Amino acid sequence: MPTPSRHSSLRLYGMQERANHLDFDIRFEGARDVLARPHRHEYFQIQVSVQGGTQQVIGGAVRPFGTGHVSFVLPYRVHVVPHPPDSRYAIINFDQGFLWPELDVEALDLEEVSIARLPELAPFLFQEYVDFHFGDADSARILGWLDELTVLNQTRSFGTQGAIRGILLQLLGLACQRQEAQLLGHAARHSGRSSRHDALQRVMRYVREHLREEMSLNDAAAAAMLSPNYLAHLLKKQTDRTFTELVTERRLEHAKELLLTSSDRIGDVAHRCGFGDAVYFGRRFRQWTGVTPRQFRNEAQAMRTQASG
Repeated sequence: MPTPSRHSSLRLYGMQERANHLDFDIRFEGARDVLARPHRHEYFQIQVSVQGGTQQVIGGAVRPFGTGHVSFVLPYRVHVVPHPPDSRYAIINFDQGFLWPELDVEALDLEEVSIARLPELAPFLFQEYVDFHFGDADSARILGWLDELTVLNQTRSFGTQGAIRGILLQLLGLACQRQEAQLLGHAARHSGRSSRHDALQRVMRYVREHLREEMSLNDAAAAAMLSPNYLAHLLKKQTDRTFTELVTERRLEHAKELLLTSSDRIGDVAHRCGFGDAVYFGRRFRQWTGVTPRQFRNEAQAMRTQASG
């Protein structure tokens, strides 16, 4: 299963790059090159596995994607579905405004939308936690819808858009019906915020594990299977910090621990916390605490001595 390299840039695709129309499109295997690396796009995507077995990476999760599975991908959600050579599948792409023209919500804030307001959004919100696998009867029904969508997309006549929307809503409605208990359970437990919480946990773990190294927003986003712009948006919204501010704060917190628990020289403490320049470290530490690293250590030692005496 492919994973993004630490310094890779996750590609963002627009409808104009992966579809023949800017509002809605459907294609089957062989119509375009297969995207075998994790990526993201600005539009909604539904993938239907007609034949063949594989796994999909969606956000930070790895889930099965074999015959009878359907995948629902939110805009900007990092994902990849590697299709084996003998597999058969269909890919549906559509713009948010095509299916939900009255939904005045930015793509990066879709997880704020309650499923009580928009139930058919649930499969996209919880794809990381739910497997959408359909039995033979449902799969045959879905294949019939795919055929109808293909014809409608080719003809593009009067009333076509409404007909396509109707079929998409039927597909989403079927997914909600078959996984009703799981979808409602996730919605009740997390109020639509589970994915964001898990994403932040992955980012924080990455920061902790790489404090001594150079880090960039792109590196952290790739490691956490997020897009850089989504990560920046998420951090600002959830922590009111930029990525640089967050990393600097974590490094300074770690420096305080080392100053209290070790006898390392100030320059060594700076290096262990990811500051290449001891002078810069001293300046940032003083800005954050009001004292220099040496003063902080001396004051802490004096307090311990006084307490023990």
